[in-house]
Amino acid sequence: MSIPKPEGNTLRLGSKAPNFQTETSNGPIDFYDYIGDQWAVLFSHPDDFTPVCTTELGAFAKLQPEFEKRNTKLIGLSANGTESHKAWIKDIDEITGSKLTFPIIADPKREIAYKFDMIDYQDATNVDDKGVQFTIRSVFIIDPKKTIRLILAYPASTGRNTAEVLRVLDSLQTGDKNRITTPINWVPGDDVIVHPSVSNEEAKTLFPKFRIVKPYLRLTPLDVTEK
Repeated sequence: MSIPKPEGNTLRLGSKAPNFQTETSNGPIDFYDYIGDQWAVLFSHPDDFTPVCTTELGAFAKLQPEFEKRNTKLIGLSANGTESHKAWIKDIDEITGSKLTFPIIADPKREIAYKFDMIDYQDATNVDDKGVQFTIRSVFIIDPKKTIRLILAYPASTGRNTAEVLRVLDSLQTGDKNRITTPINWVPGDDVIVHPSVSNEEAKTLFPKFRIVKPYLRLTPLDVTEK
């Protein structure tokens, strides 16, 4: 069966992430309660026991300590039930050498996938045995206020880059703590951009080592002690 595209559920950067209650591989959760006062990375998968997804979940599991250092919880989603998820996790750990402990949401009816607009409409052949569209490879970074700060969407054929998710999280958290933005390919330790709202006079106090490349482009190193 083909399900029509739902109306009015488009999420954008700055939207509040929908709350939901659901079963997961770790038991029932309330999404907002699960996040608490932390950040969260929510990422979806088309199906259990699929090759690309297996490599992705193993990679996220291996990076979980890095996300935890950044006060961030991981949570996956796949369009299968919890027993399937639990069996799949054993395969993931065996194949990738990971030890996956974060929850994987059970979403066989695509209810949460619809809330987050994760359904694959580009490829009409990407359906399950009942003809229902699979979820695409979506990634959401959600801050402690439950605001969506990043949305990435990959085709079902393409695995994600976990290092990029971590890099964007670093950029968002650094920007929230300091009046800066980050340039192309930025990683922690690189120079940052002084935010346009900061005058040159303010910048002299906030960022004593800043330099003016152009009136609209001012770069500065950012020491961990700077606020």
